[in-house]
Amino acid sequence: MTGIRIAIAQPEITADARKNGAEVRRLMQQAAAGKARLVQFPEGLLSGYAKEQIADWADVDFDVVRSELEQIMALAAKLKLWVVLGSAHPLTPPNRPHNSLYVISDTGRIVDRYDKRFCSHTEITQYYSPGFEPVVFDVDGYRFGLAICVEINFPHLFSEYERLGVECLLLSAYPVDSIFEVKARAYAAINAYWIAMSLPAQTNHLMPSGLINPNGTYAALVSGTDLVIADLDRDDPDLHIPLDLARPWRATALKGDIYRTRRVTDPRSTNRTTV
Repeated sequence: MTGIRIAIAQPEITADARKNGAEVRRLMQQAAAGKARLVQFPEGLLSGYAKEQIADWADVDFDVVRSELEQIMALAAKLKLWVVLGSAHPLTPPNRPHNSLYVISDTGRIVDRYDKRFCSHTEITQYYSPGFEPVVFDVDGYRFGLAICVEINFPHLFSEYERLGVECLLLSAYPVDSIFEVKARAYAAINAYWIAMSLPAQTNHLMPSGLINPNGTYAALVSGTDLVIADLDRDDPDLHIPLDLARPWRATALKGDIYRTRRVTDPRSTNRTTV
């Protein structure tokens, strides 16, 4: 196969970092058994997510969160598995944490961290400090990008990742409405890349976690509090039009030369009230 196999998890999130960490490691084992090279987890999983499991950061023992994270990193190295893991990332007091996705390589190192840039009103006023940078990374020749939840309402973030050469956007979230799914499918089709959505089991009534193809259709869906394993293959003939034709043409069109070079000088063009 010319592609890469990934796993998308849909665990239940609790306020207990030890329980969350154990669930992450269980699902990592399952992903590795399915020969996945990367496993993705939801927003806020390890620490618990503010507004839902966490009412006050004083209730979170970040030493426990750090210990669980170190165990996850060690297991990633043992399994030779990349992990994208949602958690609050503590800053120096009195600064609030970031709402983050850790990128853990198959050597067990944190190679990058995405900090949510567009936090919700409640998040930014009560719980989190914002980030400011996109994050991309490569695994086995495939380029991944990262986004978190409410950022789905900011189209320029998704087009930015298209310009950065992302082939699969890992969207980890804790959604509150079902229109979230429609937006994700639209961005996949518009930008002609895969979108992997990892959501908590608590939001399964709104939509399941899964992988969306570059044509906006689902490639795989999670059932229950488990994970799904799916393949990304840029040579898939069913994706020839979005990957090989639509995406490069749209990039050319955005540059504008194909239009500027065909601009005409004609009074019937400049007069927009003529018949």
